[in-house]
Amino acid sequence: MRPLHHPGRCCSTQWMKASIDAEVSIWLLFHSACMKYEYEVVEPSQATFDYQELLHNSTFCLVPRGRRLGSFRFLESLQAACIPVLLSNGWELPFSDVIQWNQAVIEGDERLLLQVPSTVRAVGNERVMALRQRTQMLWEAYFSSVDKIVLTTLEIIKDRVFSHISRNKYMWNSLPGGLLVLPEYSTHLAHFPFYYLGLGVSPGQEFTAVINAVSPLVSQSQPIMKLLQVVSKSKYCSQIIILWNSEKPPPSRSKWPPMPVPLTVTDGRRKTTSRFLPHVAIETEAVLSLDEDTVLLTSEVNFAFLVWRSFPERIVGYPPRSHFWDPLKRAWGYTSKWTNDYSIVLTGAAFYHRYYHYLFTHYLPQSLRNLVDRTSNCEDILMNFLVSAVTHLPPIKVAQRKQYKELPSTQGTKTVPWANPEHFNQRQECVNAFTNWFGYMPLVHSQFRLDPVLFKDQVSVLRKKYKDLERA
Repeated sequence: MRPLHHPGRCCSTQWMKASIDAEVSIWLLFHSACMKYEYEVVEPSQATFDYQELLHNSTFCLVPRGRRLGSFRFLESLQAACIPVLLSNGWELPFSDVIQWNQAVIEGDERLLLQVPSTVRAVGNERVMALRQRTQMLWEAYFSSVDKIVLTTLEIIKDRVFSHISRNKYMWNSLPGGLLVLPEYSTHLAHFPFYYLGLGVSPGQEFTAVINAVSPLVSQSQPIMKLLQVVSKSKYCSQIIILWNSEKPPPSRSKWPPMPVPLTVTDGRRKTTSRFLPHVAIETEAVLSLDEDTVLLTSEVNFAFLVWRSFPERIVGYPPRSHFWDPLKRAWGYTSKWTNDYSIVLTGAAFYHRYYHYLFTHYLPQSLRNLVDRTSNCEDILMNFLVSAVTHLPPIKVAQRKQYKELPSTQGTKTVPWANPEHFNQRQECVNAFTNWFGYMPLVHSQFRLDPVLFKDQVSVLRKKYKDLERA
């Protein structure tokens, strides 16, 4: 059997085998110079093994005390989704004042070693699954990097100091983890989209449309004018906010068409990231993010909103994009090819929860937001990275008309950015820059698309609720 070697540890070792019963044996690894031992559970017939493979194929991992009460075996077990069986009496686990470790580990008594096999065999399959899932959640949320360990420590201290706006234990012990729940936004569970399902709560029945306007208003026939009419006709629309990012000053209120919902024009300060600022004017949970030249029908807006209400923690929208790994360049790539596979839904026409505005502004580093503002690009990709990192789920694409397309520029407006080849190259670079900061690729591929009932079915349109989607 190949002993484990770790720098700084004693290298003179001996292996001894102690049979507990016919099925389980414990190998005792003695460090002769230190007289310290560690346990490894293996099958009696197994002569050699790969340690990492053994960890990942094991359900339970013994974690005896090391030179002190703790042991690095504990973090190894968490990383491998192997349920730690602690054999270190008196050891207080890390962050135990906020983490409920009884949902992730089994505590044994190091004085009663021979009872370990019967203890782990008594654990039912459902609890085994729950324990392993919790080990992964805790590892990814708090222990997968030194940065996360340090940040978790600082956030726990902050919660102690500012106890009136602190996270509760449910937030620390539920996905996505305490670091992604900012108490400055709210301390109520029902205000966060990823807790709705567990609480049995449904999101509100209205949305706020935020339209990003970068072109000066020179004609009443510009796409934004028709878009305002389409969105305002939705029975779920509460208000419309125009984020003015044009070089020219915004027109007076009389220049905008009359609408059945309130219209607010806000200065975006010509920053691309301003569309994801936590604007105080947004009072609804749902945000419909739109580009000024987006072409949609009111029925498309209504259907997408109803879909979002069933998946409030995700981005729900229309234009899909995807990422891929390029083995030749050894880098991530970005593609706009329309296929059944996607991992990004562009925020030029998408619903999401307003909390992601707050998370985008206060969780992501200033360096990433500066990159977006400097290139006037990639803000939609960054929002998809953020939401997928929180949920570990892909966005959701809903049915759209074949005629949907990005319109060419009209007279008096700027050239559309996607007509510039540099625009696409920048997006390739953004994907890799964002991946480097997150430390992994959070985007998730999907082929899932939601269509209205009877959509494209060969039946009379009179039987269909969203008739306009097929007539257009």
